Amino acid sequence: MNNPNGPMYFKGIYHLFYQYNPEAAIWENIEWAHSISRDLINWKSLKSAIFPSKPFDINGCWSGSATVLPGFKPVILYTGIDSQNRQVQNYAIPANLADPLLTEWVKPDNNPIVEPGTEVNASAFRDPSTAWLSFNGQWKTIIGGRSEQTGMAYLYRSKDFLNWTKAEQPLHSVPNTGMWECPDFYPVARFGRFGLDASVTGNWVKHVLKVSLDLTRYDYYTVGKYYPTTDKYVPDNTSADGWNGLRYDYGNFYASKSFYDPMRKRRVLWGWANESDSVQDDVSKGWAGIQAIPRTVWLDPNGKQLLQWPVMELNRLRRRRVMMIHQKLVMGQNVEIKGITAAQADVEVIFSFSSLDKAETFDPSWVDAQAVCSQLGSTTQGGVGPFGLLTLASENLEEFTPVFFRIFKAETNKHVVLMCSDARSSSLKDGLYKPTFAGFVDIDLSSKKLPLRSLIDHSVIESFGGGGKTCITSRVYPTKAVFEDAHLHVFNNGTEPITVEYLGAWSMRSACVN
Repeated sequence: MNNPNGPMYFKGIYHLFYQYNPEAAIWENIEWAHSISRDLINWKSLKSAIFPSKPFDINGCWSGSATVLPGFKPVILYTGIDSQNRQVQNYAIPANLADPLLTEWVKPDNNPIVEPGTEVNASAFRDPSTAWLSFNGQWKTIIGGRSEQTGMAYLYRSKDFLNWTKAEQPLHSVPNTGMWECPDFYPVARFGRFGLDASVTGNWVKHVLKVSLDLTRYDYYTVGKYYPTTDKYVPDNTSADGWNGLRYDYGNFYASKSFYDPMRKRRVLWGWANESDSVQDDVSKGWAGIQAIPRTVWLDPNGKQLLQWPVMELNRLRRRRVMMIHQKLVMGQNVEIKGITAAQADVEVIFSFSSLDKAETFDPSWVDAQAVCSQLGSTTQGGVGPFGLLTLASENLEEFTPVFFRIFKAETNKHVVLMCSDARSSSLKDGLYKPTFAGFVDIDLSSKKLPLRSLIDHSVIESFGGGGKTCITSRVYPTKAVFEDAHLHVFNNGTEPITVEYLGAWSMRSACVN
């Protein structure tokens, strides 16, 4: 599995298309695999929807999106690598609209519908996003690209979804950011958690532009204002517009795509978590890359960032639960959470502390959260923290992946919360990529409480800090902490005592995937 291409909801069924090589667990011979679900959790694989077969995509069917036109007519937009190795934009339509599974797709011969002009780099022109319908009846979409080292979202317009014209100016661009892959552009309500169709505009909404930076392999986004009459997007001046900006996820999470779910009136986000072992390991096991758990996304009430949370359907996989209430953790203490299968678990915990007086001083030069976490780690004694979870831990702690917080004192009465997921001690195996991932959590600490949720599934740990303000996905490959030999702990390595106000941990059953 690779990039999620065009997730959508159609006639009671969720469809997920994704980049797939049917011959090997390596990147080549790319086509669009197709799976369906009624609950976003249990999936059935169908035959591939799109595969290289015509001059306009003979060298690969790369990423794109799905748009449902009026009259319940789905259309796929995708990048094809043509016989000249140019990146061109094509479309495909269902062979039978009466088939709710959409098992057959047709690629009409009038493709490609968008070719790179002389002013566009034909090797950096890909991934059309979900189209939206403007007030004047025009359809609009964006396509990722770059001009030298300026990343950009090219804007195209069409009255009939077949004949597209490039706008003189991109929707948005940023110098020195390189290639923008998999752009995503959608509205979010200023208040509330409900999602919106891509065509919604107005003063009561903001817009989100997400791009996947090819140079860093991370997804960055900004929140801002879209001007539909001029087709310009202007980010709010509340976060960096580039490499140091907001991310959906500060770990193994890339090439994401969102879609509007009209059944539950929510926006759902899919992301791809790549492997951290070797290519040979991938070839040996016969697969590479997974889809992260789908997330509901909405605008934080502060208006400055998004909040993310696993879709509610995930709770159906919960089985046996254990709880911990008002457990005090002094410095150097860890307590095992027993009674569940720690290799496959859903953990929700609320940590509290009585005082922030012992918080260490924050160095203003610490702009890179990952570097700070690498420097201090989970075992280095602090003031308020480090505290959190030891996930996928072996019995004697030869292996463990800590997910934790550390709180610093910045300006007067202001604090900085660091969240980390550190894979350096995750495995005794050599040759693995075992990074420290980290992000800052913009959260009000007046309640002196800090929530964390972690989803643990053998080789993946997805963590949501501060109620979904900061998310980190890690891929790890323990050799001892596997299956029934995996353990879970709460810990505190700070001088300030930490209380586990509440912890609920559930064993999780596997989803049905066939």
